[in-house]
Amino acid sequence: MTALRIVVIGAGHMGALHAHKLHALAREGLEVELAGVVDVVGERAEALAQTLGVVGAEDYDELLTKADAVIVAVPTVEHYRVVMDALKAGLHVLVEKPIAASLPEAEALLATARSEGRRLQVGHLERFNTALRRVADSIREPRFIEAHRLGPFPGRSTDVDVVRDLMIHDLDIILRLVGAEPERIEAVGVPVISEKLDIANARLTFPTGCVANVTASRVSPTPLRKIRIFQPDGYLSIDFLDHRAAIFRADSAVAEPSAPPGPDGSTLVGVPGADASIRMEPLELDREDALAEQLRDFVEAVRTGSEDAVAAEQALSALRTALRITDAMPSFEIGGAS
Repeated sequence: MTALRIVVIGAGHMGALHAHKLHALAREGLEVELAGVVDVVGERAEALAQTLGVVGAEDYDELLTKADAVIVAVPTVEHYRVVMDALKAGLHVLVEKPIAASLPEAEALLATARSEGRRLQVGHLERFNTALRRVADSIREPRFIEAHRLGPFPGRSTDVDVVRDLMIHDLDIILRLVGAEPERIEAVGVPVISEKLDIANARLTFPTGCVANVTASRVSPTPLRKIRIFQPDGYLSIDFLDHRAAIFRADSAVAEPSAPPGPDGSTLVGVPGADASIRMEPLELDREDALAEQLRDFVEAVRTGSEDAVAAEQALSALRTALRITDAMPSFEIGGAS
């Protein structure tokens, strides 16, 4: 089988990670070839290219003719131009989230991908997190979801607000779990360091009756990426940062301080002597490389036409919800920020 030739456009933080991972996967036997790296800062492209032994360039026009696919890791405001050029050149595309800076741009990219018959996939990396994949089959009819994604100021990705930068990860997951977009949104956000929203909270109400409370911050000192999903038979807790997960279910047994763990490693959680408790079942997880899994999935999707990963239609839904959240914010809360 001929190796899939991929060019990485953007040699910043995420672009460099993609390039190194592709190079490593090729050495491990995946039928893929890193065909070059591109960055508007020529020195940065050349430094990364020399490290990996590939071609580096400031302009991608020539390299597009030597590739089957591209990975786009440029600032969000440049997504539309770069992805459109790649699609019109007949290439498959994996673009970092969000799919584009605006809804019209995203819709145009999706239409072009369809007309050109090309795969357009978006890098919502958390879909490949071990913890989420492990509990996916246990999630049924979520009624309440609470998500927190907090961290310090990154110094990158500040061309968009925190909703499109961080919260969109959880929005993508929540929309997939609920199977619908929200019918009502209440939101608030504040710019703290940048001129755009740096912390935001949204309450989403879905047609199913499910309610989600989602918070994202890029001005918090301690990183936190957790989501809890409550459903009729209990709830699930997922820690994306530590790749940990647990399932909590009601239990008629009485919790006692000396009660031994169950055969599955579960423990009773509650007030000793109470009539009922919650049984916590921690899940054994083999921590996988989410970026490697995403790249493998992209290569497989290009070769087979599968739709398991985050296709453009799903990314469009996440972006539409993110923009609805910022639109729902009282203008006085965000001052003159855009």
